[in-house]
Amino acid sequence: MKTKKQILVVEDHPIFSLGLSELINQEDDMHVCGLAPDVAAAMRAIERHAPDLIIADITLQNSDGIDLVHIVNRRHHHIPVLMLSMHDELLYAERALRAGARGYVMKQEAMDSVVTAIRYVLGGKIYLNDNVKEQILFNISSQPDSKNESPIEKLTDRELEVFGLIGQGLSTREIASKLNLSVKTIGTYRERIKDKCNLKHANELVRMAVQWRKDGKDAL
Repeated sequence: MKTKKQILVVEDHPIFSLGLSELINQEDDMHVCGLAPDVAAAMRAIERHAPDLIIADITLQNSDGIDLVHIVNRRHHHIPVLMLSMHDELLYAERALRAGARGYVMKQEAMDSVVTAIRYVLGGKIYLNDNVKEQILFNISSQPDSKNESPIEKLTDRELEVFGLIGQGLSTREIASKLNLSVKTIGTYRERIKDKCNLKHANELVRMAVQWRKDGKDAL
């Protein structure tokens, strides 16, 4: 009997996680070997189950999916990671791929395409839907001047994570607690974000972050 490919799902929304697991387990050649809500739990699950592939949400409980990609590539580079996200496709897809992810699936389309994406990645290919693929290729070929780059695109992965949490209405102290960082460190990130986005006041930063999350876009 052919051995089933073992899939680890890293997702902090239980209902979505269980639905995704049920979908994968319907396939004859795949099995969800474990569920994890954050990076720490994912690393323990990797050691325990030795999965063939990891599916991870970009936004996790007290952690970040792109951080997970970096860690997996350092410690278990033979295990491919397929990213899930409800965020703006192009911005996050590029960041995920640069981090070492082998594919990117929007949550809105996950139930329709996740099995196809898994097979692509397990087959040594990179999975992107046609729209994202076209946009990335266009960006590469056009080589835009950095002066025309969106301010949001200038943010590092951690700065973008902080920016998104500001947009959710979290205070500096709440963000520090969620990311296990000091209040001073989050304050530094806020100042860097303001500088890169040419903002002078904290209320401008909050408005921009809230609007960005509302629009789901990488540019305002």
